This record gives sequence, C-alpha cells and structure tokens, in this order.
Amino acid sequence: MFKILSAVDSKFQCMDIDVKIKKFTWRIQNFSSLEVKKLYSEVFTVDGYKWRVLIFPKGNNVDHLSIYLDVADSATLPYGWTKYAQVGLGVIDQFDRETSSTKVTHHCFNARQVDWGFTSFLRLTELHDPKRGYLLNDACLVEVYVCTDKTLDFISHEFIVKTDWDELKAKEADCVKAVIDNQKTPTTKPVEITPPSPTQSSSQTVAIEPEESAEEDMNTFFTSLESELSSSRIVYSKEEAKEALAKINEALNTTPVNLNDSGKFSPLKQAFMILASFDGSSTTLTIDQKNELLGLDERLKELANRAAKAVQDKDQLTAKESIKRTMTCNLESSLIRYKEVETEVKQVDQILAALREEVEEAQKRKEKMLAERKGIYRSCKEMKMELDALGKELAECEATAKVGEEEEKSVEAEWGRIKDFISSIEAKI
Repeated sequence: MFKILSAVDSKFQCMDIDVKIKKFTWRIQNFSSLEVKKLYSEVFTVDGYKWRVLIFPKGNNVDHLSIYLDVADSATLPYGWTKYAQVGLGVIDQFDRETSSTKVTHHCFNARQVDWGFTSFLRLTELHDPKRGYLLNDACLVEVYVCTDKTLDFISHEFIVKTDWDELKAKEADCVKAVIDNQKTPTTKPVEITPPSPTQSSSQTVAIEPEESAEEDMNTFFTSLESELSSSRIVYSKEEAKEALAKINEALNTTPVNLNDSGKFSPLKQAFMILASFDGSSTTLTIDQKNELLGLDERLKELANRAAKAVQDKDQLTAKESIKRTMTCNLESSLIRYKEVETEVKQVDQILAALREEVEEAQKRKEKMLAERKGIYRSCKEMKMELDALGKELAECEATAKVGEEEEKSVEAEWGRIKDFISSIEAKI
C-alpha cells in the first residue's frame, strides 16, 4: 500500500523479500527541487521495531548524498535498549539496475547511536548526471533492505540489484503460465511419423512411444543448436581482448573494498566473457581456463563482499573501542570528581560542626539574656509600683510643706519681733 508523505511528493512501499528480510522502496518526486536539509521517510516496522530512512539530499556537510537507517521510536524505548540490524542501502539507476549505487553495513543500534549509514554515499555530481538514471524524470528511487537476524549475512550489491519486485512478479507469472500450458498438453499421446522403410505404404503410420521421440528430439535439438552457435559465435578482436584485459587489471589494481563500492562488476563480467571467448593465433585457452575466466567475476564479487564485511567488522571494532575509551575517560573524570565532592562534603561537615558549636553558645547567651531581661522586668515593675505609691505620698507632702512654709514665715516674724524687743531693752540699759 502506498502512502503520500505530507512534506514531500513521494511514495513508500514495503514488502517481504524473505522470511527474515524486508525490502522498502522510497520514490521521491521532484528531487532536485527539495529545499530541506534532511528528509525522513515514512515509518516502517521490522521485528517489532519502528524504523525510517534518513537522507540529506544536498549532503550532510559533504558533496555526497547521505543516507542512514534511523530508529524512529528511540525516544520512547526502555532504558538500555539495543537492536542489531544488517542494512542494505541503494540508490537505483533506473536506466540499468545493475549499475545502481549500493552499500551494505550492519550495526547494533542503541540510545547513543540511533541512526547508522553512510555520510558519503553517492557524489552529488554523479547523482544529478543526466547520463545516469539516478534521477529519472527528477524522481529518485531509494531502496533499503533490513534484516535483524545475526545468523544471516547475504545482503550484497548483487542481492540488491537483482531483487527487483516487478521483475520477480513477472517471472513468477511466466512460470505459472508455463505450468498451466504444460498441464493442457497431453504427455502420453503417441506421435505419428512416416517410417523410412520402403516396404511400408506411404499412407501407413508407426506409433512411437514418448521416450524414443524425446530422445530423438533432444539429439536433433542439440545438433542444430551446436551448428547455430558455431555459425553465430561472436569473434572478438585482439584489441577487444586487450581492452578487456586492461579493465580486469584496473579492477585488480584497486582494493577489494573499493571495487565493492564502485559497482563495476557488470563491465567486468563482459570483460571476462570476452577473454574466455577470444582465441588468438598464438594462444588458445583450455576449457578449464575458459570456465575459470567465466567464473572469476562471481569469485571477485565474493572476495569484494568478504573484504567489505571484514572492513565493516574492523570499523565496528574501532567504533566500539572508541566508545570504550570515551566511557573510560568519563569514568575516570567521574571518579576524580567523586573524590573532590567527598573532600568538599567533609569540609562542609566541619563548617556545620563549628556552626553548631556557635549556635549552642549563642543559645546559652540567649537564655542568659532572657533571664536577665526577666529580672529587669520584675525590678522595673516593683519600682513602678513604688513610684505610683510615692506619687500619692508626694501630694500629701506638698500640702504639709505648704503649711510648714507658712509656719516658717510666722516663726520668723515672731522671731524678729522678739529680737527687736530685746534690742529696745538693750538700748535702755
């Protein structure tokens, strides 16, 4: 079932290639007009996990198309999750499927690495080359093959380019039709032919059993085929043989990994066929040599795939070792920080102990001041009561003093009269 992505005019299709391998096809229309930096495909499910394809149409900071497989629901997965997947990625050459650009990898996805693939998958100049079929009618065809079984390891360039669903369905339909046609043709009916014996009448017929007829038909067929192939056999020139040999030497002078990534197996197959068919005047190849030449392209493919697998295994080991070094550095940093924090905690404990002593001393001073305050309060209260009582007595004393003042004046006046009287007497004596 096709679904249209909301952000881009594209189609996405899923199908089972094998019990444990699924193929996903993503056709992106108007590819050259894409303005987004990165683009996700529709989410699909393999082995209970949700995946999606991530591409950078203009490259992830490189001049290549970048393609990755991404765990779509990584944010919601439980802590410590991991999932292994073998992945085959391909950008299909819609002119010649066998020259498609493909890469194969495998990875154990986890929370630290939720996507995995190739940053430099296909040069942008090659992707947009009109002589290639990567953008046919400005539509890019991306295929991804996913297998989560670690026991399987046969996704390869050949597997991808030969797994064409429409072609498989057409072949399957032809096979079914052939079976139906065979069922309609009787296999036990005798064949009537005119016997060569002169003693029989020309109108007489002889019944030949199917086994005898089939044997004669096979002999006749292969005799005719041998004659036909001999007359129509392609004769290659010495220049063509040298050119084929140069192509083979060029391929052998590169590394198996680079040969696997280059997608040059199809021209090599033709070169091996030319060499196997060439018969020079000075050198004639033996049947064994010809057979070995015809099988060398498959042998080279196998070796290139094995080399690519070995490089992937080494890269995976390097990645794991890098993760291990990073985690070891993090652990060492955490250990150093732990010891620093432990020292700081002890220092804080000492500060708290000193503060507790100060608090205890302050508490004692507080209790002492509270007791003193209470004593002052009681003393002041008593003095206030005495002051209030003194105020009443003071009023009475003021009245008495006033009377005393008048009395004092009266006494002084009387005292003066007595003094004057004495003075008068003294004058008379």
